[in-house]
Amino acid sequence: MNTSIIFPNLHITLDHVEKGFYIGSFFIAFYGVIIAIGMLIGVSFILKEAKRVGFNEDQFLDICIITIVVGVLGARIYYVIFAWDYYKDNPLSVLNIRQGGLAIYGGVLFGIACVYIISKVKKLDFLKVMDVAMFGVIIGQICGRWGNFFNREAFGQYTDGPFAMLIPLDAVRSQSDVTTEMLTNMVNVDGINYISVHPTFLYESLWNLGLLIFLICTRKNKKFDGYVFFTYLIVYGAGRFWIEGLRTDQLKFWGTQLPVSQLLAALLVVLGSGLFIYHLKRKPLVKS
Repeated sequence: MNTSIIFPNLHITLDHVEKGFYIGSFFIAFYGVIIAIGMLIGVSFILKEAKRVGFNEDQFLDICIITIVVGVLGARIYYVIFAWDYYKDNPLSVLNIRQGGLAIYGGVLFGIACVYIISKVKKLDFLKVMDVAMFGVIIGQICGRWGNFFNREAFGQYTDGPFAMLIPLDAVRSQSDVTTEMLTNMVNVDGINYISVHPTFLYESLWNLGLLIFLICTRKNKKFDGYVFFTYLIVYGAGRFWIEGLRTDQLKFWGTQLPVSQLLAALLVVLGSGLFIYHLKRKPLVKS
């Protein structure tokens, strides 16, 4: 299998992009390593932010650990539910997370529910907690999308635009993600067949990086608790709605062609906008 990835219009050629490495006979996927790094950076930022706004760091570390476990579980459950046509014939594969199959929105939704329950139990202000926790979510997403790059997955439709990415056909994680248009416009380089696609992993990672920078710059002047949380729902949702429309591996509602995550993104944009406006009108200025 050829391991190169090419961005022809950016004049970038990466000759050896492996999917992982071995320690002895055990294979370590870069996808898992990148997610772990994202979690560590995200938790570190959360703890600093928690201290800045007056929370107990140890208490927040407990919240992070529990929520990460629940979030990973939720990401798997979400994926399995909407890919049930595959898993119903391979039930044991549900437990094999090393084969892939994590959906970000599942992790986000389960994580939010988890933080809500913990906040109620510990008598913490849920929106204040979420304003801190969302920074970790965004950082995790910025890093985690690069795991898709190494796996040659979660890419978009055919394009020959400025950010077009060439992937060897035989290196694609799932051939079902390859469309007729990609095959029709296949490029041969040095005897290797490449498909040319939108690098949607890159779009989403950069979109989230912009969101993170914006929130870091504005968080000290937020006018109500929930500002970071609701802004995330709106801005990430809008970006995800656009990017999801480009992808070829969309999870669909059973028996339909309706993309689950795209519709959910639109719903969360509407919900986030409504909550943002409501709290902006009702809540007094909060200094943090």
